[in-house]
Amino acid sequence: MMIQPVMAASPNSSGSKLAADAKKQIGVTVNYDATYQKLDFPRGDVPMKTGRSTDVIVRAYRLQNIDLQQLVNHDMKSNWSEYPKNWGLKSPDNNIDHRRVANLEVFFERHGKSLSVTDKDSFKTGD
Repeated sequence: MMIQPVMAASPNSSGSKLAADAKKQIGVTVNYDATYQKLDFPRGDVPMKTGRSTDVIVRAYRLQNIDLQQLVNHDMKSNWSEYPKNWGLKSPDNNIDHRRVANLEVFFERHGKSLSVTDKDSFKTGD
């Protein structure tokens, strides 16, 4: 049975809001910690004072009612062959997959927009 991701509320997203929501973590998320931890699912998180760069992105999206933990997990289950196999897993792991840069790169390539890395003048807030 295929379970569709469920959002907590209607998404409220824009590049400017994403950047502003990420900035809200300045002074709050103060310790780098990339250790593996068992998380609730969906909407699980490591303690707010710790994390890694991807946790800042995950939290910023959650403030826009978008749960990357759930969305990445769902996409990986449906498209396992598209994702990196750097960690020797045989199936998705909802505790860590959304916290891995390589997985987020694939997810955003599949569901976002690709930007030119040479035309940086065209970048907007949140890109």
